[in-house]
Amino acid sequence: MNDKEAVELLKELIGTPSLSRDEGRAADIAESFISSRCGRCKPQRAGNNIVVFPEYFDLARPIVMLNSHIDTVKPAPSYTFDPFTPFERDGKLYGLGSNDAGGSLVSLIAAFLNIKDKELPYSLFLAISAEEEVGGENGMRHLLKFLESKGLTRIDMAIVGEPTSLQPAIAERGLLVLDCVTKGLTGHAARNEGINAIYRAINDIVALRACHFDKVSSVLGPIKISITQIESGRQHNVVPDECRWVADVRTTDAYSNEETAELLRRSVSEHTTVVPRSTRVHASVISDAHPLVRSAKAMGKTPFVSPTTSDMSLMHGIPSLKIGPGESSRSHTANEFIYLTEIEQGIDSYMQLLNNLAKELNQK
Repeated sequence: MNDKEAVELLKELIGTPSLSRDEGRAADIAESFISSRCGRCKPQRAGNNIVVFPEYFDLARPIVMLNSHIDTVKPAPSYTFDPFTPFERDGKLYGLGSNDAGGSLVSLIAAFLNIKDKELPYSLFLAISAEEEVGGENGMRHLLKFLESKGLTRIDMAIVGEPTSLQPAIAERGLLVLDCVTKGLTGHAARNEGINAIYRAINDIVALRACHFDKVSSVLGPIKISITQIESGRQHNVVPDECRWVADVRTTDAYSNEETAELLRRSVSEHTTVVPRSTRVHASVISDAHPLVRSAKAMGKTPFVSPTTSDMSLMHGIPSLKIGPGESSRSHTANEFIYLTEIEQGIDSYMQLLNNLAKELNQK
């Protein structure tokens, strides 16, 4: 599979709306394409996720997962063209999902098809995930459960295709969204009655933001806390008895999400309840000495910490490297595009990374 075939596949995918939770038709296209070129290895479906194992997949070897996602966000209202009609102009391919993460997806498919029959010191498989943009239940979590049901209970490492300008992201923060409710006592504002829930909330917001964490991640640094929403009161002359507020917490590998939530819960008064919406989006950090990182560095790549999240956050315990063609700054923007040369470079870079990984593992 060459870069021209990859571009044609990407055009077909752009022209097939695949918003999160509605990726079925795009998954059909990807599955059909892979089936036509994969020989005896046939894609398997887990909802709108696709898994492809080479014919001679060996569980005794280190297992490497190639992953990217097939879903897109909704198109921005400021598009100046139909986001589902791909077209080329000035060396760019335009369309929704071209950059995030269509370029990475078709480049990974090409790399997989080109290397799957090569004698390698590891076992490689392709995993195309749905619902990445919304962290949905039928995305990566469902895919991993499907793999377990097929007897694959161990994945040793993963390459995650996302637009990173083909530089290796070795870490990304996790996420906790905390719904907080502070109680007070209602009263008439003119009579100085009641206990103002807003004032109590202010004190607890200050306390939560000042929460001390003994451990700091050597890669991700300190935990970051932002208060992003607050709501209280029914009318101007009534002291509010309830104040609702939301904290956005970017977590690290120094503490689990559950530990972080508990420490923050203890930092506020008994008047405030703190409830995490979910603890499933974990921080991800891969060691600088890991063979994947070493393989990327051998290509002259510079590891960095990604400011965005991906399916890496749901691959709990799987060392993962995020890398792909395109630029993160183009993601979720109107008039999204990817350079055609970036797709060619993406295929070549994935192939080189996988070949370097083979050398690293053979040396061990």
